Amino acid sequence: MIIPVILAGGSGSRLWPLSRAKHPKQFHALVSAEPLLVDAARRVPSAKPYAPPLIITNEQNRFGVAAAFKNAKLAHQGIVLEPKGRSTAPAAAVAAQLAIEKAGLDAVLLIMPSDQHIDDPRAFLDAVEAGYQGAKNGLFVTFGVKPSKPETGFGYVKTGAGAGFDRVFKVDRFVEKPDRETAKRFCAEPGYFWNAGIFLFGARAYLDELSRFEPDMVRTCLDAVNNATTDFDFIRLADSFRDCPADSIDYAVMEKTDKAALVSLDAGWSDVGTWDALFEGAEKDAGENAVRGDVLLQNANRCYVRAESGMVALAGVEDIIVVSTKDATLVAKRGDSGAVKAVVQQLAAEGRNEVEHHLTVHRPWGSYETLHLSERYQVKQIIVEPGGSLSLQRHHHRAEHWIVVKGTARITIDDEVKLLTENQSIYVPLGAIHRLENPGLIPLTLIEVQSGPYLGEDDIVRFEDVYARI
Repeated sequence: MIIPVILAGGSGSRLWPLSRAKHPKQFHALVSAEPLLVDAARRVPSAKPYAPPLIITNEQNRFGVAAAFKNAKLAHQGIVLEPKGRSTAPAAAVAAQLAIEKAGLDAVLLIMPSDQHIDDPRAFLDAVEAGYQGAKNGLFVTFGVKPSKPETGFGYVKTGAGAGFDRVFKVDRFVEKPDRETAKRFCAEPGYFWNAGIFLFGARAYLDELSRFEPDMVRTCLDAVNNATTDFDFIRLADSFRDCPADSIDYAVMEKTDKAALVSLDAGWSDVGTWDALFEGAEKDAGENAVRGDVLLQNANRCYVRAESGMVALAGVEDIIVVSTKDATLVAKRGDSGAVKAVVQQLAAEGRNEVEHHLTVHRPWGSYETLHLSERYQVKQIIVEPGGSLSLQRHHHRAEHWIVVKGTARITIDDEVKLLTENQSIYVPLGAIHRLENPGLIPLTLIEVQSGPYLGEDDIVRFEDVYARI
């Protein structure tokens, strides 16, 4: 049995302003019509020898993961919540223990990042099936991509002799991100591959090998699993996981074991790490431009343009990247989009909200969008999905006025409960204990006007919450 394990805890800061800390790139439709996370889940079939996936994420991303799987109508075996990110080796150890509990000692793990793109899923499965023979026989299989250019942002793997199975080769050595001259040499020499960060190995074999090299890591991970709690589809690892040593699968196991193997992956792989990577994989027009959204080009060549909000026009320019969202616009030179990470770091140092959130903020019950923010008042559009419910809460610094635009709202204010429909409104006084719910069959849309000396999202005291938020 192959159990896919999707790692979904990253932030994707190099794809700002689309990817934000509270809504990172795996939740965006960057390549296809669906989020990268859903693309990853669809990459493996829902038939033997594959089981539904396990997803490893964090408290912050948990509702985004749950919503993505629900909206795509995809099954899973659980959403595992790490109390603190400890890199990929502990995540795989947790998944290995859970897989053994669910499928037995013969379970094989297919570790996949949630934010990569595979252009040819059939070729990907062919590679996995080739690696499966080695994994069942105790090998630790990684998947390598033949370099198409001297990339300095990836690690490399050098292969050796055959490992006794078709398409499976022994790993001679791992090489960290090289300088440009070394990367050029790797591209010219046979046997070098980009390290795709995808792994296939037996769950029991991984725990045994990891115990040889990192016994404290295994002990801590098993404790975190054995003392985990569950609510909804979430498996909350025990807080002891915070004390786990942090390391990657590459460092903790692959570079130390004598059982490392590689299968070549020729499936149109991309790590979707930068805007340049997206440009390279996108369809181009006659001017070699890649565009998405409402874009007008005049005498523009070799540009990547993404309009998430409004229209973007380019005239008389070449080799630039333009990404426009409702509250931020990035303009960068093509070939240097990796510098976006430095922009994000500067914004974070200045305490800018654009690092964390979009104007539209996703919640387990729906979403809200800030329409206007001033010194003592704020206007939001709130959408509550059918059956959704905000927490029973109180604010110390603001009052609220709600106007129903579409649907039906059930509103609790202190001891009174009312149903409001379109064009009706209600006032929520400062300090009142209140709740907003959608009892209907269609999304509820309302306009909220907040007024008061402080309008921050941390001015919430929760008394009850169906989503178990603190």
